[in-house]
Amino acid sequence: MNYSEKISNKLNELLVKNYDAEKGYLNAIDNVDNKELKMFFKRRASERSQFAKELRTEILQYGQIPEDSGSFKGTMHRNWMSLKSTFTSNNEEAILEEAIKGEEASLEEYDALLKENNLPPTIDNLIAKHRNAIQAAINTEKVHEELIS
Repeated sequence: MNYSEKISNKLNELLVKNYDAEKGYLNAIDNVDNKELKMFFKRRASERSQFAKELRTEILQYGQIPEDSGSFKGTMHRNWMSLKSTFTSNNEEAILEEAIKGEEASLEEYDALLKENNLPPTIDNLIAKHRNAIQAAINTEKVHEELIS
């Protein structure tokens, strides 16, 4: 496997995670009543869609084919969020907790990639930008969680 394929494979893994996160946030919008929370989830979904576009562009620049959908694991997580919201008394808090768990998992993926020293600076900068936005979202989600609990 050549260098371009290795980089593209790593970026494709992040791409799939971003597809999953976007779909998860869109799913969360349908499972909450709070207008502020709906707007927050909508912004996160839009942000993750933008991340996916940026990653797709990088993958294409390396002459590789980007993934075009999310993962089975992501689908299962969204189904779990829907099921959990159906059976919990405070579904907004449960959905927010699941969103935070998903974002923390994404953060770990981004952190692991940033620790590698073999990425071109443009990709390093892109990954760092995404990572920082995800961390900011986690911080905001935790504030929302405090407000609704």
